[in-house]
Amino acid sequence: MGRRERHHVYVIELSKDVLHEARFRKANPGYVAGKPCVYVGMTGLDPDLRFDRHKAGIQSNRFVKQFGLRLLPELYALYNPLSYEHARDLEVELAIDFREAGYGVWQA
Repeated sequence: MGRRERHHVYVIELSKDVLHEARFRKANPGYVAGKPCVYVGMTGLDPDLRFDRHKAGIQSNRFVKQFGLRLLPELYALYNPLSYEHARDLEVELAIDFREAGYGVWQA
């Protein structure tokens, strides 16, 4: 592991109540009822710390602060840690993959 591999992708489960948000619904026209709703992000911090910061309103995404339930490490842990570039790219790839699988996804 190189010095630069200190970034992480992470996935947060969102409450189904997020589906009442017009912006979220508009971003997920292919959402399949019953599938999870998730937020996909990347960070230079430990994902647990980043989740806590979201919930505390520190550099937070509105959907995570209001609807975030828990981290889903089974969906991301095997990839970490990563270089900044790989984490940035993988964040997008994971969001696309989850959307194609019918998930509701928010990715900043």
